Amino acid sequence: MGTGLPCGGSGHRVLIENSEYWLRNYGDVAMLEVTVRRLRARWPLVRIGIMTESPALVAAYFPGTVGITVGDRDPWGDPGLRERVAAALGPAVVGPVAIGWLRARAWLLPRAIHVRDTLRNRGGGRAEVTEGRTETTSDNEPRTVDAGIAPRPDSGTVADTTPRIEQRHPGAARAVRGASLVVGLGGGYLTDADIPQAGRVFDLLEYASDTGIPTALVGQGLGPLRDPELSARAARVLAGLPLIALRERRRGPALLESFGVPPGAVTVTGDDAIELARDARSPELGGDIGVCLRVAKYSPVARRAQDGVGIAVRAAAAEFGARLVPLIIAETPGSPDRATTLPLVRGSANPAAPLPLFVRPADVAEQLASCRVLVTGAYHLAVFALSQGIPVVALTSTEYYDDKFLGLDDMFKGGVRLVHFDDPDFVERLGAAIADSWEDAPQLRDSLRARADEQVVSGQQLYERLFELLERTHIEHA
Repeated sequence: MGTGLPCGGSGHRVLIENSEYWLRNYGDVAMLEVTVRRLRARWPLVRIGIMTESPALVAAYFPGTVGITVGDRDPWGDPGLRERVAAALGPAVVGPVAIGWLRARAWLLPRAIHVRDTLRNRGGGRAEVTEGRTETTSDNEPRTVDAGIAPRPDSGTVADTTPRIEQRHPGAARAVRGASLVVGLGGGYLTDADIPQAGRVFDLLEYASDTGIPTALVGQGLGPLRDPELSARAARVLAGLPLIALRERRRGPALLESFGVPPGAVTVTGDDAIELARDARSPELGGDIGVCLRVAKYSPVARRAQDGVGIAVRAAAAEFGARLVPLIIAETPGSPDRATTLPLVRGSANPAAPLPLFVRPADVAEQLASCRVLVTGAYHLAVFALSQGIPVVALTSTEYYDDKFLGLDDMFKGGVRLVHFDDPDFVERLGAAIADSWEDAPQLRDSLRARADEQVVSGQQLYERLFELLERTHIEHA
């Protein structure tokens, strides 16, 4: 099959709304890697732009792509010296410097803007500076999301009809106007648990759609979505998209139907990260127990329950003569898996060493391949495990994570055992779930892998529809 675009996509630009602007969650980076890989396989010469707060880190992970910030004045410009050096050095070298700068900026900018606004207000100025406003994401991670100057409307003046994205995120608006295709990367951010990020994404999708740019969502996990304002926005924006791919069928399709999205626009594919994790499969059944504890604002875990996880996994490791493997999927400042996971393996007979910072998603998937069972409170580690045929004991304290893990269980037709942190017999239930998963692992292995293979095929077929969306538009406007 030909590319459908001249010269391998040369002259065209694909803008990816990345779900995690600091690139500190390896599950999100895995989805991004698969998306970039698929786009380049179809259109080797297409220009790929990735929304981010760190163009240098984007260049380090994905050489040849363009990192675009919300305040970018020339979003599709050629890479500068910083990005070229970052691409040569890679994330292990670039990462600490890039994140150090982002943390410093997140702390300094709001204070600097407050001082500047105070001085301007004293001088009678009427401009509200929005550049560098910092929001807290669902990961409790500070993120600078605004750029530009938005005028304050005077009393009695006509309401400003300028799209909000042009006022608050002018770099993103410029990137959309210069794009040939806009893709919303997979994730679980269109939810009440992450209203700031969901609102930002809806701004971008709506602007792209209104501008006439082909726009689609891939690998999405939707909901819960009960906030009235956010739900109204979701219905308005999503009903206008020609293509929405979901990673689960348990909640998403019904939610989209309630928003008035035409059934023909909706496809259930599974998570895009499955393709990357599949490549790390081991030919041998593992003998380790993997563990990751996620503690965040959207996933609260009491201190006693955290201690209980450690008690249960250490006891299981001793019973089965297994090594405990601490697995880190998120390194976000507000909810680092490393800080909550490493204490769980201390005191076990033979704990594995954790991976260093700023690795690649494939490194995490390969470390997981030695496991026979995974105990996790992090969604994407469960994706990585099931894709390799490894059963999962899923830890949850919220409806948000219930939906995530039960959606996975449905897509893989088993392999996930849910244990709730508020269970009065939590430690005993967790220990029993680990033992049952250990026993079932050999029988589940082939069926889980088969379900993963099916989802990879579904994802690849969905991307064919995505490619055709741009190619059809190109032909119509040729």
